[in-house]
Order: sequence, then C-alpha cells, then structure tokens
Amino acid sequence: MISYLKRTATQLWSRKVELGLGVRVTAAAFAALVVAIALHLRLPLWAVLTAIIVTQMSVGRSLKATRDYLIGTIGGALYGGAIAILIPHSGESGLLAVLVLAVAPLAFLAAINPSLNVATVTAIIVLLLPTMGQMSPLESAIDRILEVTVGAITGMLVSFLVLPSRAYGQIRVNAARVLNLLADALQELLAGLTRGRDNDALHALQDGIGHAISELNAIGIEAERERSARLSHGPDTGPLLRTVLRLRHDVVMIGRATVTPLPINLQLRLAQPLARLSDTMNNYLKASAEALRLGAPAPALLPVQTALEAYAAEIAAMRREGLTRGLPGDMTERFFALGFSLEQMRQNLGDLERYIREWTDRPKSSAGNDEGAAGTG
Repeated sequence: MISYLKRTATQLWSRKVELGLGVRVTAAAFAALVVAIALHLRLPLWAVLTAIIVTQMSVGRSLKATRDYLIGTIGGALYGGAIAILIPHSGESGLLAVLVLAVAPLAFLAAINPSLNVATVTAIIVLLLPTMGQMSPLESAIDRILEVTVGAITGMLVSFLVLPSRAYGQIRVNAARVLNLLADALQELLAGLTRGRDNDALHALQDGIGHAISELNAIGIEAERERSARLSHGPDTGPLLRTVLRLRHDVVMIGRATVTPLPINLQLRLAQPLARLSDTMNNYLKASAEALRLGAPAPALLPVQTALEAYAAEIAAMRREGLTRGLPGDMTERFFALGFSLEQMRQNLGDLERYIREWTDRPKSSAGNDEGAAGTG
C-alpha cells in the first residue's frame, strides 16, 4: 500500500504543471460564477466559459488568450449590435439576410487573423439572442461584453495568483526534454554504423523530437511575452532555443550520414572509438538536460572533445593506411560528412555549455522564483 501511494505521488508530481492548470481552471470557473452572480449578470454562463478559456498553461499564454478574447468579443459585439440596430429585419428571411451580413465579414477577418475567431461567434450571439428573450440588440451587446470582461479578468487574476506558472520557468524543463530526446536519437544513429539501424525506433524518436521542438518554440514566444510585460526576468530565450535547434539539425545531418552500416573492416577499427564517442555525447547531453532542469552548473565539455579527438585520430590513421580508398563514392561522401557533422555538433555543444551557464548562474532570488513557478504550474 505504501509503495502504491509512493508511485502515485511520484506520477502526480511528474504532472505538477498539468495539476496546477486543473486547480487554476477550477478556481477561475468558481470565482467567475461567484462574481457574475454578485453583479447580477443576465447569463453567468459566458463569464464562466470565458474564465476557463483564458486560464492557460502559463501566464504568458493567459495574457495572449485574454487579449485575443477581449478584442474579439468587443469587436464582434459592437459589429453584431450595429448590424442588428441599423438594418431593420423582421421574419425569417430578414433575419437570415442580417445573419449573412454579420457573419461573412467577420469570418473573412478570422481567416486572416485566427485570434479574432471569437468575434464571429459573439456577433451571432448578439444578433440571435434578442430573438429568444425580451431584450434589445444593444442590451445583448452590452451584456455580452460585461460577461466576457468579468470572465477574462477573473481568469487572468487566477492565472497570476493561484499556483502561477511562468513560461520562462518552463523553458528549462522543455529544453531539457529536447536534449534527452536528442541524446537517445544520437546514440541510436551512431550505433547503426556498426549494427544497422532500428528505423521504427528512430522514427518514434524523431517524431518525439519534432513535437518537443514545436512545444519549446511556443513556450519561448510566451516567455518573451512575459519578459516584455516584466513578469519574468533573466537571459534572452533566443540564444538557448536557437542552439537547441542547431543541435537538432546536427542530429538530422548525422542521420543522413549513417543510413547504412560501415564495411566490416571499418566497423572493426571504429567500433571502440564510436562507442566511446556515442556514450560521451549521450552522457553530456543528458547531463546538460539535468543541469538545465535543476539549475545546476553546466557539465564539462572536455570528455566530448577528448572522444572526438580519439575518433579523428583513428580516421586519420585509417586514411594513411589506405582503408578508405576503396569505398564507393556515396559511402565516402557519407563517411566524411559524418566527421563534419560531429565537429559541428561539438561547436554547438560548446555554445550550449555557455548558455546553460547563463541560465543557471543567476541571482538566487530570480532563479528560485522561476523554478518555483515552473514547479507549481
């Protein structure tokens, strides 16, 4: 029983960001309903729904959702109300004509700018709601704006006050996830030179890396939004994210250079240097991921440099002995492309070491705030 509880607690703690979001959404819905009832809003439903929509995974994302929802709602309510008031309509045919006039321009604008999607929905509500109750289009527009404003402000306040999660603090966690995936992919690719490649495993790893990179870039945008609003402090996110992306490109290039195993005579000569290089790079990437995640000092790059030098020395010895002369043209091209890609990766790992140091060598108060935000969110 105790072991089961420990496993459950560990699994829940690994999902602390998602748990925090669940708590915030619940608190936002509850608070929005309380405020809407206290203000005697006609339809508290819209306040609750808005609060849920704008309460996002991070403060930066909540800021954008709140801004987009308020702008879309106000614009849609004003336009829908103006159409309903200025264009007389009676009967079903008149209502259909006015509906087309209200929806078509806003749908076109939403196609150009997806952040305005809610404007179309709001215009429809403002236009059709008066046909279902005793209110005018103007009252419908005013009510809609008030309800959404209450929900948006409530959701935004909850995002700030209840287990706040900063996108800036999530950068390190998500970058660490990408580095771990790159380490696994690199080890699999280099092992393929001597035993063949497990393409199914590689495809799964590459898909995971692509998804993780997309999430990291999205969080980077949110983190910069927080920085511009002075909600988070620390180094620019751009250099770290660009370095992680360059490492991803290095792994892609290494993948292209390791499509087929080496000839058996080269495998025998390079098995030990390649295994050492693979283990060293794998360990370095995972140690870098752990340093980023925990805010610890960056690992030393010297073991990677030593392993690369040993690999390069073995390649030079093989060339002097003429072992590479009989290789087919495409094999020769991939063989030397691998050396170039590994050297490029070493340079990018050096940049990674520098940026990890920037992200971890910060004042304790600032580091603690961001890490606490990431942990509680």
